[in-house]
Amino acid sequence: MPDLQPSSATTAVDISSANFEAELLTPSMTRPVLVIFWTPRSEVSVALTGVLEKIAGDYRGALTLTRIDVDNEAQVASMFGVRSIPTVILMREGQPADGFAGTLPEAEIRELLARHVPPPPGVDEDAAGDPAKPAETPAQAIARLQQEIAVAPERAELKLELAVAFMQSGDAKSASAELDALPASLENDDRAKRVRNQLEFADLLKDAPPIAELEARIARDPADHAARDLLGVRLLVDGKTEAGLEQFLAILQADRNWQEGKARKRLIAAFLAIDDADLVGRFRRRMSSLLY
Repeated sequence: MPDLQPSSATTAVDISSANFEAELLTPSMTRPVLVIFWTPRSEVSVALTGVLEKIAGDYRGALTLTRIDVDNEAQVASMFGVRSIPTVILMREGQPADGFAGTLPEAEIRELLARHVPPPPGVDEDAAGDPAKPAETPAQAIARLQQEIAVAPERAELKLELAVAFMQSGDAKSASAELDALPASLENDDRAKRVRNQLEFADLLKDAPPIAELEARIARDPADHAARDLLGVRLLVDGKTEAGLEQFLAILQADRNWQEGKARKRLIAAFLAIDDADLVGRFRRRMSSLLY
């Protein structure tokens, strides 16, 4: 049984005709070896290699990852009948056991491996249910999605997820660009609508003062609804959703008809931009209690 190491990205071992037997064939007799036939000239090959390194790292030593540069090792590639780049082959006991040509989404690669390689205990647990594993940050999500899109550019839903991640990171310009590039089939997706509403809020802040200045204005004059309105928008865009909604409710409670009911309109627009049904339900009830 292999000595399992802590989970991390695994660097692929470069295979040549000189080390083919020692680094690929012999190890495959005792543990699975994943081989990618690639070329550094191909962006898709490079991106897929990165995905495989991430996956192999999750196996913590139970899976060996190798790569063969077809530009330098054409004879080795020919031995395996490789006709397109990238090509991935799983070796077991000295023989090809499975594989694919071209690219696959990460989830499908994991499914393929699962048919042959039992993951170490704990690796297949749901990350969301593991309190010891930190949640993915927006920056990490962006890096992961960009890598997955490079491997599978035809998967438009990944581009929608990237728009969401950009918005969560505060990069409204990139989020907008990704949304504009989506196919018509995803225009009415709830996530797309939510991001568009978030972008509308972000657009309101082009010339808005910083939070500290808005809070100072409200401290001087609690009836400065214009400052409170902008504060609510800024808090929403900064991810402080509940605090932002509280500002709009405060305006509604003080003057429900201010600027033709702008606070109510802000709340309704915010509800469409928030991905938290419980929070939205709670504030909808509070808004209704003030209006009816």
